[in-house]
Amino acid sequence: MARFRTLDQLEPAGKRVLLRADLNVPVRDGVITDRTRIERLSPTIRELAEKGARVIVCSHFDRPKGKRVPEMSLKPMAEALSATLGRPVAFADDCIGDVAEAAVAALADGDVLVLENTRYHAGEEKNDPAMADALARLGDIFVNDAFSAAHRAHASTEGVAHRLPGYAGRLMQAELEALDAALGNPARPLVAIVGGAKVSTKLDLLGNLSRKVNVLVIGGAMANTFLAAQGKAMGKSLQEAEMHGTALRILDEAKAAGCEVLLPEDLVVAEAFAAHAPSRTVSADAVPEGMMALDVGPQTVAAVESRLKRASTLVWNGPFGAFEIPPFDTATVQVAQAAAALTASAGLKTIGGGGDTVSALRHAGVADRMTYVSSAGGAFLEWLEGKTLPGVAVLETA
Repeated sequence: MARFRTLDQLEPAGKRVLLRADLNVPVRDGVITDRTRIERLSPTIRELAEKGARVIVCSHFDRPKGKRVPEMSLKPMAEALSATLGRPVAFADDCIGDVAEAAVAALADGDVLVLENTRYHAGEEKNDPAMADALARLGDIFVNDAFSAAHRAHASTEGVAHRLPGYAGRLMQAELEALDAALGNPARPLVAIVGGAKVSTKLDLLGNLSRKVNVLVIGGAMANTFLAAQGKAMGKSLQEAEMHGTALRILDEAKAAGCEVLLPEDLVVAEAFAAHAPSRTVSADAVPEGMMALDVGPQTVAAVESRLKRASTLVWNGPFGAFEIPPFDTATVQVAQAAAALTASAGLKTIGGGGDTVSALRHAGVADRMTYVSSAGGAFLEWLEGKTLPGVAVLETA
């Protein structure tokens, strides 16, 4: 694993710490509907403030595209952060310039300030040097605690880190350590579960994992494409006919790398994609005409669980079926609960991430029973794909 400076190497008392956070939380009708990212960020802020730092939080929210959009202000997030921390949090109506500099100058040791949306300025997403310079003037030290934004080379994630001494915050540190355990230096056997709708959106992921894992379990609608590519009848199941050749190539490459690919052995099918639609289980090579596969069956679940019982590490990205609609959540819930049980009883390291995966693990009631669940979304996926993340690379030490 690459080496990073962390808060353990930082003496922040009396210093202005510019903290890149991810306050891009779900909001509906002006109300924050999920405070997970705020809650996960709070330990870093609390630690810095209690050690006497002047904590200056910057973040993006939504896509204002370089303009001030009142509905995309970070002020509600500052209020939510204050409630989570149990201490006052100031707010500045801009993230750079005179307004921001005055707000920073007013801070005392231990104070916390949230700056306005960095994406109100076009220079943020362009990684404009002038924007990075303006942000750097606000701090003595840069701490990045936004792994979820680390796949973007923006002024507040990458540019400013060339101008101030950079450190990984506690959430960033936890993500990097979890991902190193998943793929960097994993305990083996290593199993990966990859689900989702389309092979075409996860080509890089499948290619990278097939070279690194011992067992690659493919579920979701993307499994339909692999099965159809092998000539199996899939009825009217969602699948990508144009990706059949690619699917067969992935299988060949995995075999050459010594990776076992586990495809569904049975499928739960229905005529309609609807809650509680009449369904039945069929062999994976015999989906009737007019029916579609919406989940994997019990035989497949048993096969996955047998691999997990022999595994030391599990990486999970994507559900097995249409888990949002019962009864097509059955396989995802059963495998998730089995993985959580093995985490507790056998020390299986379980690392999950990606939007649908997090939702599925919560739906199964096991999100807090896995070793680590990443809320990073795109950054988590790009890391699994083997890509360099600009916001991470800039924090590496020699």
